[in-house]
Amino acid sequence: MQLRHLNIITITHQRLSVEELGHFVIKTDEGVLLEDTLRGLKEAFDIDEIIYLNTCNRVSFIMSRQSGVNDDLVEQVVKYINPTLSESIIKRLPKFVDQYTGIKAIKHLYQVASSVDSLVIGEREIFRQFRQSYQFASEHKLCGDYMRLVEQATVNTAKYIYTHTKIGERPVSVASLSFKKMVESNITNHNKVLLIGTGETNTNVARFMKKQAFSNVSVFNRTLDNASTISELLDAPSYHLSDLEDYQQGFDCIVICTASTTPIIDLDLYKSLVGKDDSRKVIVDLSVPRNVDSQVIEQYDIEYIDVESIRQLAEQNMQFRKGEVQLAQQIIEERSEEFESSLQIRRIEKALGGIPTEIKTIKQTAINSVFKKDLESLDTESKNLVLQMMDYMEKKCIAAPMKVAKKTIG
Repeated sequence: MQLRHLNIITITHQRLSVEELGHFVIKTDEGVLLEDTLRGLKEAFDIDEIIYLNTCNRVSFIMSRQSGVNDDLVEQVVKYINPTLSESIIKRLPKFVDQYTGIKAIKHLYQVASSVDSLVIGEREIFRQFRQSYQFASEHKLCGDYMRLVEQATVNTAKYIYTHTKIGERPVSVASLSFKKMVESNITNHNKVLLIGTGETNTNVARFMKKQAFSNVSVFNRTLDNASTISELLDAPSYHLSDLEDYQQGFDCIVICTASTTPIIDLDLYKSLVGKDDSRKVIVDLSVPRNVDSQVIEQYDIEYIDVESIRQLAEQNMQFRKGEVQLAQQIIEERSEEFESSLQIRRIEKALGGIPTEIKTIKQTAINSVFKKDLESLDTESKNLVLQMMDYMEKKCIAAPMKVAKKTIG
């Protein structure tokens, strides 16, 4: 159990597009099971333990392998996963596949799990995905004691970084920031909200609404089938987009994000929606280009939140998070050195694992054979005292080697 046995092959968003990353994902269609493919990889390439991490912008093979990794192994692994890969991509593998071994590998894992190496610094989704990947490998017996220590150290380090730095503070996603600004505009979970468009951005906004128990939402979309996910999530009624023209139930806030290249809410439609209500409204327009006509913004009492203002705030927050990366890296440097010591201790634990049995055997031999007659000649009180002393010595002799070893390593 050596640190040099920890090896990682990884392909990320930093070198390839999301579409190109698909070449290196293990395909599980047509009845192919992920665990069978990973088990095949282990057998084909002398891999002792393996964790497969696949996210929207990363594919990583985390391995315990005594022979290490090199360009030749990378090529063989990639061909095993995707036999139809073109020769032109195979030749370019060294340019976009990263390899890590030993101390560099554990540092890389710490960076990944704490989101220092993520597309969005400070987002904890990768931490959850890493834990799930380990859980999958553990449940299917693809990894054992070595990866257990790796996962434990990685999780502890990531948690420490999230707790002792501000790397995860200040939201940076459009959905989280827009919802935050909406709430800061005094929109509560009792206010009437019209959610127009059911794409990824509005779906994420709806998830924040769900967490805050928004209970008065109406969903509008060009196709009702696509509106069902948000409607079910919020237990909200859904309408066709054309129904906006006849909608007379009032609103306090509009959240709109569609693929339309022309304004959906023009002056006439807004007049119809607002009716005689002259109270201040909040409009969150996350569309590019804008889905709300500029005349609406100019002529009505509206707090208008658009995607440009959100992006500016996101960039400011991201710069803040990046300022915390240096502190996170310091923690990673310290923790990676500690991990090597933990591996040494584990090796000693396994090496000394037979000592308790040996000492018990020696004690029983002494009692039942070597000193049997001498013990029988003693009175009961003296005999019990000798046996208690032997029990005490047994416990101390079992613990002593490990204590000495830990002091030596420390």
